Amino acid sequence: MALLQISEPGQTAAPHERKHGIGIDLGTTNSLVATVRSGTAEPLADTEGEVILPSVVHYGESGEVLVGRKAMALVSSKPFDTLQSVKRFMGRGRADVGSDGYRFVESEGGMLSFETAAGAVSPVQASAEILRVLALRGEQTLGSNIDGVVITVPAYFDEAQRQATKDAATLAGLKVLRLLSEPTAAAVAYGLDSGDPGLVAVYDLGGGTFDISILQLQKGVFEVLATGGDSALGGDDLDRVIVEWALPQHGIEAPDAGLYRTCLNLAREAKEFLSEHTEVEVLIPGQPTLTLARQEFEGMIQALVLRTLRACRRALRDARVEASDIDSVILVGGTTRVPLVRASVAELFGREPLSSINPDTVVAVGAAAQADVLVGNKPDGELLLLDVIPLSLGLETMGGLMEAIIPRNTTIPIAKTQEFTTYKDGQTAMAIHVLQGERELIADCRSLARFELQGIPPMVAGAARIQVRFQVDADGLLSVSAREETTGTESRITVKPSYGLSDTDIADMVRASWEHAEDDMQARQMAEQQMAANQLLEQLQAALDADAEALLSEQERAELEAEMQALAVLRQSGTRQKLKTAVAALGRSSEVFAARRMDASIKQALIGVSVDTLDSDGGLG
Repeated sequence: MALLQISEPGQTAAPHERKHGIGIDLGTTNSLVATVRSGTAEPLADTEGEVILPSVVHYGESGEVLVGRKAMALVSSKPFDTLQSVKRFMGRGRADVGSDGYRFVESEGGMLSFETAAGAVSPVQASAEILRVLALRGEQTLGSNIDGVVITVPAYFDEAQRQATKDAATLAGLKVLRLLSEPTAAAVAYGLDSGDPGLVAVYDLGGGTFDISILQLQKGVFEVLATGGDSALGGDDLDRVIVEWALPQHGIEAPDAGLYRTCLNLAREAKEFLSEHTEVEVLIPGQPTLTLARQEFEGMIQALVLRTLRACRRALRDARVEASDIDSVILVGGTTRVPLVRASVAELFGREPLSSINPDTVVAVGAAAQADVLVGNKPDGELLLLDVIPLSLGLETMGGLMEAIIPRNTTIPIAKTQEFTTYKDGQTAMAIHVLQGERELIADCRSLARFELQGIPPMVAGAARIQVRFQVDADGLLSVSAREETTGTESRITVKPSYGLSDTDIADMVRASWEHAEDDMQARQMAEQQMAANQLLEQLQAALDADAEALLSEQERAELEAEMQALAVLRQSGTRQKLKTAVAALGRSSEVFAARRMDASIKQALIGVSVDTLDSDGGLG
């Protein structure tokens, strides 16, 4: 008699069949892929035994696309067609960047693209090529299709940059299980989830971005308490320091694109050499050799390292902890091999940082461990990853004010609802303006999206009940919906901006919120007072147009209109206190008119109603 194979409810009928998930570290300078094999997460090598894939893509005239080392070899001879460090351009617009040795074009929607021999290429398309190569490496190594991928992103990536990364994965034909913050991936790689509870600082200085994250680890839960950093600060900037030191010594003021890109690669090699030696020879093609000492190099990059330490201190303040409270410090990114960086981090936190896992591969290893969980290989051992949003999300309200719905450093996924109402009588539509930032006025925040809620029933101002819901998923992507409660009319949008913040916008926005806190509060109070003046003037003017002739003498009307004119002038040029006083004075002056209107309204309502129809409580029977 044959046996029929069955399974437990909710379990696969082939429990011995293992699913394959991969983790990809899509880096600025280098990228790599890792997976879990025989219970251990490890990076995967290509056919030549190389684990690291340079994040370089070349587009040829005949349409051929080269990725990695083959593309790297064409950086000098084909600088405009060979794209390096495209991660720095993800989710950004043309106005956000300089030349960087490329020819840029702006496509529809404001997205930045590179002009190459094969036509316009966006950072999303170039990133997709890198992802395809890494995914193919995974498939060839594992001998099967990939069931899902976890891709890491800097913790400080904003909405546009995260969405651009997810778009690149979709374009590459990958099923994205999650976008995982690089610091969290590093903590997973070190297995800190299985250790004692504690606070961990992850200092991540890669090729193009810097992140600092403060994590609370307890019982398998990774909670990001605070995050900070700079989306345009990394090893590339240290390389530029060397180039800017070397070229003027040879009298080269404006190198062509090919020479500049060559110099950047030579500077990177010099930087790496100085991590192990006290001096290095820098040879620019066709020029005499220069000698750069490590001590001189450290003096040149001191300001950049201090920028990372300031971000660390801000993250500690946001997490409400001291540097001495940190139990472990993890170094991530190849740039952390620079001795000055390691020494500075150790001094700040008062302990030697962990670096036993290769800082170039640690993020991919952690992503692979999480991918193994999410494809279903470890249903009983799932890690709970609680990330946070880097900047507050909110709406524009009347007076050009930013109303934060989800504050920065809120744990995600998260959904929050807030109720709003109409500003004018008979308003049948509402414009929803979604913003990101830390300032009080919308002019100082970043616009993410706009949409309209139509079909609001005409009511008096303030009567409508409109619920606006913000939802941020585990990948940090935002969707917003608005619903009018009386009719059920609803409108929604997935926030997918075409481009993101400029190089230092995120860090600048947070810093500016502290530096201008008092000014912002005064500006908000002024805007609120101006809005109160506007409402009073509009309502009073409507009342005068309707009933002034019947209820006011010419002198009374003239006095009210004179006060209204004075308030209109103060609204534009007066101080907040003067405006507040004028609003209160006009309110008192219009009380008699308001009382007469109410009396007239009651008399009109009672015309034709006899005393007999009134009940004992004085109401209408």
